[in-house]
Amino acid sequence: MSNNSEIIYNKPWILQRADPYVYRHTDGYYYFTASVPAYDGIVLRRSETLAGLASAPEKYIWHCHESGIMSFHIWAPELHYIKGNWYIYFAGSDKDDIWALRPYVLECADEDPINGTWTEKGMMQRADDDQFSFTDFSLDATVFENKGEYYYVWAEKVSVGKKISNLYIAKMESPWKLATAQVLLSTPCYDWERIGFWVNEGPFALRRNGRIFLTYSASETGVDYCVGLLTADENSDLLDPESWKKSRRPVLASDYSLGIYGPGHNCFTTDEEGNDIMVYHARTETEIIGDPLYNPNRHAMLMKVSWNTDGTPVFRY
Repeated sequence: MSNNSEIIYNKPWILQRADPYVYRHTDGYYYFTASVPAYDGIVLRRSETLAGLASAPEKYIWHCHESGIMSFHIWAPELHYIKGNWYIYFAGSDKDDIWALRPYVLECADEDPINGTWTEKGMMQRADDDQFSFTDFSLDATVFENKGEYYYVWAEKVSVGKKISNLYIAKMESPWKLATAQVLLSTPCYDWERIGFWVNEGPFALRRNGRIFLTYSASETGVDYCVGLLTADENSDLLDPESWKKSRRPVLASDYSLGIYGPGHNCFTTDEEGNDIMVYHARTETEIIGDPLYNPNRHAMLMKVSWNTDGTPVFRY
């Protein structure tokens, strides 16, 4: 079995797996999923060690539909274990309307998510008093728990013409329904969030030292893709945008000296010793053949997270 000492940090770890997601479960296994280059379904793999995920067998646990909703652009799955069941949150569109991206939910009530039975819960349901959620291009949903409440954070485009991708947050009533109307959490307001496209997407929460650190990705998906950070006190009202402070500069960006380009769409896990690890994707070349969105060479990588004396995270290659 592979062990953690075999990991080479900030180098391609799992090839051609964008939007990587790792979850360490109470059964002792690490689980991995990501967007596959064909964008045609959802895969899972697992290992007793973080390093072992790189060579672990991979299985499609769900394939896209032949037509209609969930038939195209299957993106950014995340695996969560909520109140005894497994859930996968992902985005999908329609072959006949490929940018009609919407958030969908799968559920598995079996103990083993790889060999168990997955059922479609359909599109994430907005709150009863919300007429605006998921009415346009919506993707990159994540879920986190704080003080016994579950929160859903996602990216959704607004406006007309060249649309803007913002981050929104809401409380959850159930794993497939929101309890509150969406709240605008972050919009691309800085120059480094507006290269190519105005983008905030790919959120993920890390709760440490009494605070919630919400990373997100910004700008277009080429070499200018980067990671921003929002921070809130865990005791604050997380549905109040004033509770969140946005870092003025990206916390992770391309490093031409190291050959790491366009880092983004990360998550967090811990290694076997309990150390915090960032899982992210990046490119190893600056020249991208074709549309960056369809170029398969975004690779999953790992980074050790360190901590400042003031309790804030440090993301450094």
